[in-house]
Amino acid sequence: MTENVDVVLIGGGIMSATLGTLLHQLQPDWKIVAFERLSDVAQESSNAWNNAGTGHAALCELNYMPQQGSAPLDPAKAISINEQFQQSRQFWSSLVEKGVLDAPSTFINATPHMTFVRGEKDVAYLRKRYEVLREQPLFAGIEYSEDSRVINKWAPLLMQKRRKGEPFAATRVPSGTDVDFGALTHQLFDHLTASGVDLRLNHEVRGLKKQKDGDWLVKYRTTIGRTPNQIKARFVFVGAGGWALKLLQSSGIPEIEGYGVFPIGGQFLKTTNPKVVAQHQAKVYSQASVGAPPMSVPHLDTRVVDGEASLMFGPFATFSPKFLKQGSMLDIVTQVRPHNLWPMLRVAFANPDLITYLVSELVKNHRKKVDNLRTFMPGAEDEDWTLIDAGQRAQVMKKDAKKGGILQFGTEVVSSADGSIAGLLGASPGASTAVPIMLQLLQKCFPEQFPGWEAELRSLIPTFGESLNADAEAAARSTAETAEALGINA
Repeated sequence: MTENVDVVLIGGGIMSATLGTLLHQLQPDWKIVAFERLSDVAQESSNAWNNAGTGHAALCELNYMPQQGSAPLDPAKAISINEQFQQSRQFWSSLVEKGVLDAPSTFINATPHMTFVRGEKDVAYLRKRYEVLREQPLFAGIEYSEDSRVINKWAPLLMQKRRKGEPFAATRVPSGTDVDFGALTHQLFDHLTASGVDLRLNHEVRGLKKQKDGDWLVKYRTTIGRTPNQIKARFVFVGAGGWALKLLQSSGIPEIEGYGVFPIGGQFLKTTNPKVVAQHQAKVYSQASVGAPPMSVPHLDTRVVDGEASLMFGPFATFSPKFLKQGSMLDIVTQVRPHNLWPMLRVAFANPDLITYLVSELVKNHRKKVDNLRTFMPGAEDEDWTLIDAGQRAQVMKKDAKKGGILQFGTEVVSSADGSIAGLLGASPGASTAVPIMLQLLQKCFPEQFPGWEAELRSLIPTFGESLNADAEAAARSTAETAEALGINA
């Protein structure tokens, strides 16, 4: 007899963990089953070493506020990203207070966010960006300097052996964060399983089929023994990283037509040399290379994983046809359908700079990669740094009325018209904005239940439905309260 449940979550990453936690808080009587094809959760993109651990709040990331010709800089996107991260901070704070999450230092640590640029053009841009953002309540406390002595105090490694006479500038926001999304995911799933949610590891979902009664038949098998089985669910969430596309395609929903994904892997240089690590306490971002995708923006980061501090620099792009680190070499081919072939071809034709960038990255040896690091850290020594493989990112390709097809950087929820199934495609800022993304999903997929959930949601996320940046007092109060609850700077 086929098992019946309320919700099936596919994928053991931060997205499924966040949605499962929200649903359990809002509807504790619902039966939830989560499937993960690997032997543990948080082994793909949510793993601490498969991402940069940045709490994305647009404090240092220039691609959220690009210069568009001679037009004035528009802070709207940066404000939006910051607003979203504030919701994540509030939700995590509530879960710490409820005992759902462990001590905050196990998953989040205060780490100043900096931007560092060189050359007159980029210095002028960063100065304008600072002047615009300093007026925004959510960016209160942002600092700017072109003085090597000041920047040396903020991040000494940036200034050591720096060539004299070179124009440079930096901004700094002390309230930035480093987040271990792997630890966060584990803690959320630990609480869910302790509360009755059924987490099935080593279980791979193979197909999704809509039934006449409106439920979804989820076909799966064990990865050990290959034993097939099936389960019925009223709602299905596909949070399987790059494989989300393949599973949504198998569902047959028309909303997935025209979508494809382009896999881009990454690597980071890492050091645990205590003498080097002790001299850098920040996440420092700069400008992406010409033709490089936004996700390739170079940054030198403090990381705190399992209580141990290290530094990472990158990312360096790699290429694999796999949609996941532990995916299939045929992924990039088996995604092709008549409805997405043309959009994907248009993306290929329209992005020759991306192809050139990928090729240039693939031919870099270790010394060339450390040479890239030396633009940030002139005194970097080759032997201090080792190369680690990061996660696979499946960038969204989709049809476009004007261009035929576009490559989209960011995340996107794709759901059926009746809201009975939804999946997440794309990458950064991803994990940092898991909470607002899942709130939008709840609102869209559960329109009947959502009004009854709003009071509980506001207890978990006090400013839900409000604009913090529009109220300076509220913004200051919220950031101070979550900083105290999470043990980070305000």
